[in-house]
Amino acid sequence: MTIILTVLVYFAILFGVSRITGRRATNETFYRADRRSPWYMVAFGMVGASISGVTVVSVPGMVMKTDMTYLQMCMGFIPGYFAVAFLLLPLYYRHNLTTIYTWLGDRLGPRAYRTGASFFLLSKMTGAAVKFYVVCIILQRFVLDGAGVPFEVTVPLMVALIWLYTYRGGIKTLVWTDTFQTACLFTSLILIFAGLAKALDMNMGEAVAAVAESPMSRVLVMDDWVSTQNFWKQFISGIFVVIVMTGLDQDMMQKNLTCKTLREAQKDVCTYGFAFVPANLLLLSLGVLLVMLAGREGVALPASGDDLLPMFAATGSLGTAVVVLFTIGIVAASFSSADSALTSLTTSYCVDICRREGDERLRRRVHVGFCVLFVVFILLFRLVNSTSVIDAIYILVSYTYGPLLGLFAFGLLTRRSVQDKYVPYIAVASPLLCFAIDKAAVAAWGYHFGYELLLLNGMLTFAGLWASPRSEERRVGKECRSRWSPDH
Repeated sequence: MTIILTVLVYFAILFGVSRITGRRATNETFYRADRRSPWYMVAFGMVGASISGVTVVSVPGMVMKTDMTYLQMCMGFIPGYFAVAFLLLPLYYRHNLTTIYTWLGDRLGPRAYRTGASFFLLSKMTGAAVKFYVVCIILQRFVLDGAGVPFEVTVPLMVALIWLYTYRGGIKTLVWTDTFQTACLFTSLILIFAGLAKALDMNMGEAVAAVAESPMSRVLVMDDWVSTQNFWKQFISGIFVVIVMTGLDQDMMQKNLTCKTLREAQKDVCTYGFAFVPANLLLLSLGVLLVMLAGREGVALPASGDDLLPMFAATGSLGTAVVVLFTIGIVAASFSSADSALTSLTTSYCVDICRREGDERLRRRVHVGFCVLFVVFILLFRLVNSTSVIDAIYILVSYTYGPLLGLFAFGLLTRRSVQDKYVPYIAVASPLLCFAIDKAAVAAWGYHFGYELLLLNGMLTFAGLWASPRSEERRVGKECRSRWSPDH
């Protein structure tokens, strides 16, 4: 009952914000927030939107197997965000884009444009469904099963709540709700940390010292080149994961493009780019304290790291206050990610696929349609889930976002034109070839590709475009060459 009341109060606040921001909303409001968002609010809200419910649940459990080595990837996020701010944002603002994939059409052709948008739709729908699955399963396991509510009812109900507070204001509403949800998320995590310290008979300073002295606080892996936790593998992968998952992702960039000017958008991206190391350090520190608490109380650690935090926080063993805080944190993280995903999917489909940016009736129908499809994806994922959730997401991203990396890199770094008809085949062939190379490497050398699959996939797409026949009608003429000159 406590969790249910917490969720109801939380949503009441979101609906209140929605009513204020959704007044006199148009498609321009839904897609771009009328280009009036304060950059500092976007920056703060983006931290919560980027840290999904799956991150909150999975990252603390990582210390059980890989210590704090995940921070190596988070270190790579920082130069990745600077690349987005100073390489990609100027491009998007110069062309006054509603969706970033429009540029692919100008540079490579209409099929490249729709291929990029289609890969985004597939990647975002799948990834967002996986992330949102976490909050639904937790609420189901610890609350709704006892009330006799089936999972097939829980999922549509949660998605319907998201639709209710986003269908009018769209991205404008999300800028404000994400700010609120991020504040809730970090307040909850800090208070849970304090609760764990109290359970271990420590004050905050002693808890921090205990985490630092723990063998699980190991961060750097510099000596094992085969390991997927090798520093350079993780660091470089982190750079490209950010470039692709933020810079080439309509979901993430749509909020950044609501800032008034390019300079404000750059300040926004650089600001929240630095936030991920301390944010994930906090989550990993929670994991260390949870392992300590399990050892002290003689509780067996769960087989899956994803169950470590819920095992203590959601069962009431740390008190009702922690249950409430955990609920707020997981709901805030999950919904700030899911609501923006559904908004960006609606935007991309209407603008990129249908080419009807001004059709409000179509936008409303598409928004409902994606909500229904979102429910279907979540239910399907429950049937096939068998691996660590966060690893599954990143592996999926390596295959589906790789072609986007290759397409944008080719367009930005070369002046070559391609025959547009070959682009979809190259984009599909690259992930398949990448998968084959991964399996061959394991069989031949025992080498396991990690997150660097993303880079390999992008390189294969780039190579395929370079090797493909040039267009008879060169697309990069005098005007385009001027556009991409060093002066610009």
